[in-house]
Amino acid sequence: MAWALYIVSGLLSLGLIVHCIKTGRNTIWVYVLVVLMSFPFVGSLVYLGAEVLPDLMRSRTSRRALRGLRSTLDPEGGLRRAENAMNVSGTVASRQKYADELVRVGRPAEALPIYQNCLTGVFADDPKLLLGYAHAQFAAGEPAAARNTLDELIGKNPEFRSPDGHLLYARALEGEGNDEKALSEYATLAEYYPGAEAGVRYAKLLKRLGQGPLARQTLQALLERANFAPAHYRKAQREWLDEAASEMRG
Repeated sequence: MAWALYIVSGLLSLGLIVHCIKTGRNTIWVYVLVVLMSFPFVGSLVYLGAEVLPDLMRSRTSRRALRGLRSTLDPEGGLRRAENAMNVSGTVASRQKYADELVRVGRPAEALPIYQNCLTGVFADDPKLLLGYAHAQFAAGEPAAARNTLDELIGKNPEFRSPDGHLLYARALEGEGNDEKALSEYATLAEYYPGAEAGVRYAKLLKRLGQGPLARQTLQALLERANFAPAHYRKAQREWLDEAASEMRG
């Protein structure tokens, strides 16, 4: 058994030596890995810890994975950190961050008065605050109020553009029962929205209004575009692409 460990350790060390040379690392690592080959896995662990792991931790994918793990293990950790920052600084930005976190964890009603207090003085017409406020209103079950806030946002900031804000506007219209206007907004969104959500919501509303063929056509086009999209897009949009496929089968 011992000889098998030495063989595996040696092969790993050789692979890391190749990695060291190909990535242009300090060649002192080649010497370290060779010298420590007589101690199974020691040199490899030292190299991985000093050179490979820090690079992985700095990568965007790793940071996302770590954030996702932290969110799973401690879903309100971000909320506590935002609350502490708000209590320390008291700035509008910190209060908005705390309100955003309240919405994220499913407590939008608590976010509403925070947004209302922020939307005063020089920040009364701030488009990002108004958009956050509309998100909180919609999440709190107030689609008409959310749509009114978005109308106010556009009235005060006619140059402001936000695909997520546009999607929220369409959802608010649908939530109010204004299906025809919502359908028109979804149709526009489906042409430019960067993700698959808008197209799926458009198709589902079409289907509910008895326009099944156009709904299937919309879903099929969405899925065909996804087949030619980069892998990271399909991974990020997996939930909505799965729902599109399910709607196609239904």
